[in-house]
Amino acid sequence: MIFLRYESFGQYLRQYPVTAAIIAINLIVFAIDALNGRVLLDNGFFHSDRTYDPYGMIEPWRYVTAVFLHLDFEHLFFNMISVLIFAPPLERMLRHVRYAVFYLICGIAGNFFSALAEPITAGAGASGAIYGLYGAYLYLATMKKTLDQASRKTVYMILIIGLLFSIFVPGIGLWGHVGGLFAGFLFAYGYDWYLMKRKR
Repeated sequence: MIFLRYESFGQYLRQYPVTAAIIAINLIVFAIDALNGRVLLDNGFFHSDRTYDPYGMIEPWRYVTAVFLHLDFEHLFFNMISVLIFAPPLERMLRHVRYAVFYLICGIAGNFFSALAEPITAGAGASGAIYGLYGAYLYLATMKKTLDQASRKTVYMILIIGLLFSIFVPGIGLWGHVGGLFAGFLFAYGYDWYLMKRKR
């Protein structure tokens, strides 16, 4: 089971510095924002409107800033628990810099899919990037079959429950999740193709 964490706090920081930094940035940003009347959230959440701001390109930095902003503490807590548990195996597989790029691409893709799928969208949070993690694991589970049975079952269960919640619970960004999932799967496929090509 690759998702069980046995490292001490110090070992975790040394082995997964990008994941630790992502969690720290999210916590610090949330704390600063909470102490300043949610100014950061107001100026950094992602939004788009097909009539007035197609694909959110008037303020394109929101594609990135929204990935590190959260609506409330519950939103932050559950997203960071997901990063804490599910990110380390991918950081180890991809290495630090590549993993950082992967995380950002998946978060941006989640926002972009929302803008494509919905006439008006507004949201924030790391869930697009987190679903990118799930997308990469889905590729490993279904296409490469390199995950152990317990890890595969965990991935399938999380995806089924997560997508059902995204569909039936109001206020959850379904298309952001789908976009992150698709980006993560595609990134894993491309990286696997690159590794196979290098071996030839």
